[in-house]
Amino acid sequence: MSRPLSRWRDPLTALGLAAGPVVALGFTRFAYALLLPAMRGDLHWTYAQAGGMNTANAAGYVIGAGTAVLWARWIGDRAAFLGALAVSALVLLLTGTTADYPALSLLRFAGGVTTAVSFVLGSALAARIAAGSGHRRAASLVALYMAGVGVGVMLSGVLVPSVLADGGDAGWRAGWLTLGVMAVLAVVPALLALRRVPPVAVAAGSGLSRAALTGLAPGIAWYVLFGAGYVSYMTFVIALLREQGLGTSGTATFFVVLGLASVLATLFVWGRLIGRLPGGRAPALVSLLVLLGVLPVLLLPAGLPAALVSAAVFGSSFMAGPTAATVLARRALPPAGWTAGIALLTVAFSVGQAIGPLVSGVLSDSGGVAVGLWLSVGLLAAAGLVALFQRDTGPAAEPERPAGSPDRAAAAAVR
Repeated sequence: MSRPLSRWRDPLTALGLAAGPVVALGFTRFAYALLLPAMRGDLHWTYAQAGGMNTANAAGYVIGAGTAVLWARWIGDRAAFLGALAVSALVLLLTGTTADYPALSLLRFAGGVTTAVSFVLGSALAARIAAGSGHRRAASLVALYMAGVGVGVMLSGVLVPSVLADGGDAGWRAGWLTLGVMAVLAVVPALLALRRVPPVAVAAGSGLSRAALTGLAPGIAWYVLFGAGYVSYMTFVIALLREQGLGTSGTATFFVVLGLASVLATLFVWGRLIGRLPGGRAPALVSLLVLLGVLPVLLLPAGLPAALVSAAVFGSSFMAGPTAATVLARRALPPAGWTAGIALLTVAFSVGQAIGPLVSGVLSDSGGVAVGLWLSVGLLAAAGLVALFQRDTGPAAEPERPAGSPDRAAAAAVR
């Protein structure tokens, strides 16, 4: 392999794996916020029913995250990642074919299972690209992987509103079908990237010890609160903006700005910053900035300027949470335990995501969408405080090495 190509091999591998979060979070989870107003109008849902859809998705996410390690052991992490990604695409396509609430709930649940498996295993695969390198390089590559979420949000913001504009309230069906087709295409770069990820043996005893669980406890609590807080905003913010008078073009612009801010911040800020901040400082900082991103739509005069400020601040920070969690697991555990650690943290994350939309939906039905979004503010504040109790408990960082260093392969073999 030529030297320039070798230099870009790891980043390109991470970007190929990023097809996973494009589908798992960008399409399956967050695009729902764009489709929700049309689905509520066409299907006559309450906000509690709308929140229940995301709760079903998050419940599936809990199961998927909890079983991801088992799938990796049974059929291999590469096959499980790719298979889950393919089934996620199928679920998106099927979601556009029915209006039955129980059937849609079941599909949202199934989508939660498959997207969790792909996201957890993809995170572990992305962390493994840099085996033998230091934490900063690993964080940068994980950030490239997480940037797929912002790409998915941007694509949703471009594609879904145009489909809805042509189809009215019933256009939500075409929206899901469009996302499903895009998800099928996303399987191709993921397949190509998998060939470049170094293998690692998954031992039967590669679970987490009691000491490891104790060391991760503050991080687990932080991730429950963070998941509940940020997803309540992502579920209902478009509904709030529509209530405040923002039209289709305004909400589309909001989503594109949110996704673009996520990509840029994930690529150029968080990958480097999270690798430098010890203990729970990075999760605490992320929680604070996400909280600040919620406030503009609640406190500033309603309109596009407030929405775009919110999109820029929230978008630039919300996907730093999974990046921080993945790096936290990598710091605290040996390579054989990374998948289990990421899975456990993702279970905590998805428990929060299951609770948040349902409670926020009930509050929105009783007092308006803005009341439900204040729940996000309180949960994110609590998350930031809890995160400060997290300490680095794992092995010391290896020395940073250039991507093409011959010592890198030797270090990977030792680990």
